[in-house]
Amino acid sequence: MTTSIINSQKLGEDLGEPKLKLQDIIKSLPRECFEKNSRKAWTQVLISVSMVALGYYLLTISPWFLLPLAWIFTGTALTGFFVIGHDCGHRSFAKSMWVNDLVGHLFMMPLIYPFHSWRIKHNHHHAHTNKLDEDNAWHPIRTQVFTNWSPLKQFAFERFMRQRLWWVGSIGHWAVVHFDWRKFKTKDQSSVKLSVAVVVVFAAIVFPLLIATTGIWGFVKFWLLPWMVYHFWMSTFTIVHHTAPDVSFETANKWNEALAQLFGTIHCDYPRWVEILCHDINVHVPHHISTAIPAYNLRLAYSSIKKNWQPYLHDECQFSWSLMKQITDQCQLYQTDIGYQTFNEYYAGKQQ
Repeated sequence: MTTSIINSQKLGEDLGEPKLKLQDIIKSLPRECFEKNSRKAWTQVLISVSMVALGYYLLTISPWFLLPLAWIFTGTALTGFFVIGHDCGHRSFAKSMWVNDLVGHLFMMPLIYPFHSWRIKHNHHHAHTNKLDEDNAWHPIRTQVFTNWSPLKQFAFERFMRQRLWWVGSIGHWAVVHFDWRKFKTKDQSSVKLSVAVVVVFAAIVFPLLIATTGIWGFVKFWLLPWMVYHFWMSTFTIVHHTAPDVSFETANKWNEALAQLFGTIHCDYPRWVEILCHDINVHVPHHISTAIPAYNLRLAYSSIKKNWQPYLHDECQFSWSLMKQITDQCQLYQTDIGYQTFNEYYAGKQQ
């Protein structure tokens, strides 16, 4: 049976707020939520740099049987690098544009993530969160789209979901979306080319040096596997932030920006060490209310949102294998205006 969803437009009408605007929510937040604090921002930088350095030290001294733990720690700490670049991309790290651009490039560079191309595409996600055919983050595949795919593409996507390979999803997104400047507007192409050049030059210098000094295994040990852990978290955060059996993706004519950001964005609790290393990126609802809120103010903003807008919020969840199993088992395909559908339901419907 197809999963029942909560239509965000109907949610607003049921609560007596059919024309709720995002600005209403922003105005309700304490002023302090938007204040940039240089000390807190650079403290996050210090924490991330220290933890990544510690991670690489552990990789250097760990016996083989402890390397998986060192890879997990280092990759999670590197995710903190991305979160700092993420704030820079939203201009919430520093008041100066050039500082945001410089720090953003420096912290995304070891991840081989072009800063400006990510920034531009990610801002599109915020402008069209949970809007069908527009949201470019982790979005559902509609049944009619799946039907028109080639058998090979259908097979690949079905294996991807059934085998629970969500954790490599962001690698595909990274590779396909962020390096081809021709996919960007003309006015943005020079910035994208700069960011691509930065990561290409970094890789051209660092990777050969790493292989020359530590061998192929050193490249795998010190860069590739921590990078894979980083993408595990990137994929996980992204899918969990906006995916649940009862969260709808709306067509443009039914989409309400405020309700999409409130109900369509899910707060998930992770182990505290993960939240510390990743600078509370899991406290995601306030970030979708306003990207101007720095990472260190997300918890303050979320407390206010829960106090004033609780009826509109999706239930909180806790990261676990059962959560990821539920998402990948139930949120496989999507029927417009109806909700999520499993592959089994899709094939059963075709046979009728």
